Amino acid sequence: MSETSGKKPETDLMRMLSEFRLPGMPDVEALASAQRRNLEALSAANRVALEGAQAVARRHMEILQSSMTEMTEAMKALSTQESPQAKAARQAEMLKSAYEKAVANMKEVADLIQKSNQEALSLLNKRFTEAMDEVKTLMAKKG
Repeated sequence: MSETSGKKPETDLMRMLSEFRLPGMPDVEALASAQRRNLEALSAANRVALEGAQAVARRHMEILQSSMTEMTEAMKALSTQESPQAKAARQAEMLKSAYEKAVANMKEVADLIQKSNQEALSLLNKRFTEAMDEVKTLMAKKG
């Protein structure tokens, strides 16, 4: 049994690691700062999305309350002493009105959701563009 150079394998490994050179390391502080800004942008986008979801939930509740009030009033109105033809005409008018309100409410809620999504996405897109500019700047410093 012969040892190749009389050194322990651990010593050889340590020597190799100490001689190992990484290519130019980027500015760690700049990277940490960029990552912090990324997290801030993500947090802001999440906040906008949450606020949008809360606005949609509030509006849904308002619509539900309004619908219940209108339905109660409609039931009272239909219980009056009218001819069958007058009741049928009133029911048709209420149905038409209810349908139009439902469509308008769905459009309003869809618009709220779309606006919230656009705001959140805009924040993320802005940060992505900034991050790419930061990467370019870091690479230019290395070169």
